[in-house]
Amino acid sequence: MSEPTQSEQVIDRILRRGERAAALGAEDTHGYSDSDGDQQDLEDRSALRRVAGLSTELEDVSEVEYRQLRLEKVVLIGLWGEQNLQDAENSLRELAALAETAGSEVLDGLLQRRAHPDPATYLGKGKAEELRAMVQACGADTVIADTELAPSQRRALEDVVKVKVIDRTAVILDIFAQHAKSREGKAQVELAQLEYLLPRLRGWGESMSRQAGGQAAGGVGMGSRGPGETKIELDRRRINTKMAKLRKQIKEMKPAREAKRANRVRNSVPAVAIAGYTNAGKSSLLNRITQAGVLVENALFATLDPTVRKAQTPDGRPYTLADTVGFVRNLPHQLVEAFRSTLEEIAASDLIVHVVDASHPDPSSQIETVRNVVGEVGASNILELIVFNKIDLVDETTRMALRGLAPGSMEVSARTGEGIPELLAKIESLLPEPNVKVEVVVPYSRGDLVSRIHLNSKIVELEYVEEGTHMVAMVRPELAAELSQFAK
Repeated sequence: MSEPTQSEQVIDRILRRGERAAALGAEDTHGYSDSDGDQQDLEDRSALRRVAGLSTELEDVSEVEYRQLRLEKVVLIGLWGEQNLQDAENSLRELAALAETAGSEVLDGLLQRRAHPDPATYLGKGKAEELRAMVQACGADTVIADTELAPSQRRALEDVVKVKVIDRTAVILDIFAQHAKSREGKAQVELAQLEYLLPRLRGWGESMSRQAGGQAAGGVGMGSRGPGETKIELDRRRINTKMAKLRKQIKEMKPAREAKRANRVRNSVPAVAIAGYTNAGKSSLLNRITQAGVLVENALFATLDPTVRKAQTPDGRPYTLADTVGFVRNLPHQLVEAFRSTLEEIAASDLIVHVVDASHPDPSSQIETVRNVVGEVGASNILELIVFNKIDLVDETTRMALRGLAPGSMEVSARTGEGIPELLAKIESLLPEPNVKVEVVVPYSRGDLVSRIHLNSKIVELEYVEEGTHMVAMVRPELAAELSQFAK
């Protein structure tokens, strides 16, 4: 029997579930702890898992049906040549975790050494035939490519392997569709799905070549009857109409979110955004600091809807902590655009706590990915603090390597609580300080101003006199300007 090739060895390692779990920091030790609250949403999340027994044959799949409760049996495919083998392995390992988070079962994989994808079928002609044999042998019903396939590549590969072919982007969109909970989150995901779907509409057999005129075409009656539309044209028109409606809905939701944010700005409450790669432990960290009870799950993209919670520095100054959606390499541009409103929490913050999974095999690529997305939403000039989470899972040698990778970073474990007090002290030192000294007598009729001074300033002296409240305090510049009329 011949020795396995490098590509086959990679696939073997990826299919060993235990090794993949360890590499992703996804061991049982990452179950939620006391600081994570009751986790009542876990039951709802579990109910969305796909169930076995429903087929996904090519002929009976409608591309417009996004979420079918199916346990899909998948084969992964990827290329290496432009990147080194280790990068290809990490990327395919992540794709396997994405597929499992979406509810699929990974049966096998195929990795081809090739400088550039085949313009027709992504894999070369021979490898595509080999993939077809592999799919038939293991009984898979879906092939997932570790890239974003062109619509023509996907169709050509489906014609060869005779099962459904999807790409990395489709898997991420599917996970988002399962996990979105708020009205805005659902609208954003649906918009991203439709943008992705529009150029990829495809009819099986004769179903898309039917002509439908009059009411059958749009159900709008007299004046609309013409030569008719093919079914694919009709679907395109409906999708475009739906996308316009979703964009309008998302735009209408923006003022409410901006009003909340403006209220925090007006009260001079500093904002801290927790950003980072998916499954780095951002929600666990938020729960550890604030006992927020945000859903924690050992899965990619467990958090989609941002959660904002209050916290307080040891000297009594309040600030907000926002848990944001995680990033992943090659994050679909449709999602960056659709979730731009969600990512505004990062752009509007005073400090970004950038959480990195210390147990991941390639933390530097995670840091780079997150910084790229942060740059896309116009937040690259905001102060950043790198925090290596899950530090309890790595040895001292790895810790030293991480310190070299990001000097000035913090090391914590949201699970055990290690390093959390030091992190809170560091956040306090990086928050904007009230730095303007004022001495004022505020009339008793302006209790709102006194309240704001108490909220986020350092009070040096406080005395109640006949004219009002006499205060000497260190305040933020914008508040000092408002208080100038009451200066003593």
